[in-house]
Amino acid sequence: MDRAFLVLAGVFGFTGVAAGAFGAHALAGRIPPERLVTFDAAVRYQLWHVFAIFSVVVLRTIGPDSASETVAGLAFVVGVVLFSGSLYALALSGVRRWGAVTPFGGLAFLVGWAAFVVAAATAIFRFS
Repeated sequence: MDRAFLVLAGVFGFTGVAAGAFGAHALAGRIPPERLVTFDAAVRYQLWHVFAIFSVVVLRTIGPDSASETVAGLAFVVGVVLFSGSLYALALSGVRRWGAVTPFGGLAFLVGWAAFVVAAATAIFRFS
């Protein structure tokens, strides 16, 4: 699972940087400013969660390898796909229905962070 998380973090990092450059250079002036802001939010959340996925791998390396670590990693991956993916689709297409998917991605991020807290606390108390 660690290797899969590392590969996904790399893919999300690469595509996040590429999307950011695309948004800054190719989309500016071609889509309305509010949709460009939406696109930028998708990039930011995607790139921040690359580091979250890397942190899960660190926890899995030092921690007791609990289920909460795996849940956190999977939830972050699902969050990037649903949250950032729906915002990219909304920004590029202008179809507002994509916005209905975004909260599910946000919920996945929250689940991921809650599971991360449990995993981190488990690792800390194991070594104290």
